Amino acid sequence: ICREDNSRSDLAALTDGLKSHFCRVSEEERVDILINNAGVMRCPQWKTEDGYEMQFGVNHLGHFLLTNLLLEKLKKFAPSRIINLSSLAHVVGDIDFDDLHWEKKKYDTKRAYCQSKLANVLFTKELATRLQGTGVTANALHPGVVATDLGRHSGMHQSQFSSTVLGPLFYLLVKTPTQGAQPSVFLAVAEELAGVTGKYFDVLKEKEPAPQAQDAEAAHQLWQVSARLVGLEQAGPA
Repeated sequence: ICREDNSRSDLAALTDGLKSHFCRVSEEERVDILINNAGVMRCPQWKTEDGYEMQFGVNHLGHFLLTNLLLEKLKKFAPSRIINLSSLAHVVGDIDFDDLHWEKKKYDTKRAYCQSKLANVLFTKELATRLQGTGVTANALHPGVVATDLGRHSGMHQSQFSSTVLGPLFYLLVKTPTQGAQPSVFLAVAEELAGVTGKYFDVLKEKEPAPQAQDAEAAHQLWQVSARLVGLEQAGPA
């Protein structure tokens, strides 16, 4: 994560790294918009510095902790907005509360990614509920497929055919990074979205997320588990 002063935070270093860095962020004059966009996709079975599965740790837990550390500042300068970048991949996601970090079952990079993206939508749902009446809104977003290095572990270039034929075709069809950023900017500043919260957007259109992403009980459970994992056990209503 980069701030305006170019300092960075590593979302894979949760409890110590983010807490230390964002003690300094609290000194910022104001926070009006938070876009949780950092992520990894289908990486090998790596662990965060805290020992958590990398995709769940970076894509969900890091944003969960960062958001909680900035909530008071966001509420102080409400109306403000939180945008959580998810993915269409959430529709095939499943939250395995008995084995979030793939310690009991064979690791599947795709399923782990989809779990983390479902977590983004469930987190948004619970966050919006907790922020009712504060003037802070929270929405989830699938920005579309964007030509970045996010998919470098997906196997696109593991054969000559995919590198020479599919690769160029892929980059002709997907969005540029500038185009890919437009939906996030839209959710951050569009006047017609003032007060809209707890929703899922597919690029620029509000859509119903997958049924499992609308499970209020799972969203609440994920919040409680996440708070414990990042050391915010006392995190009550936002």
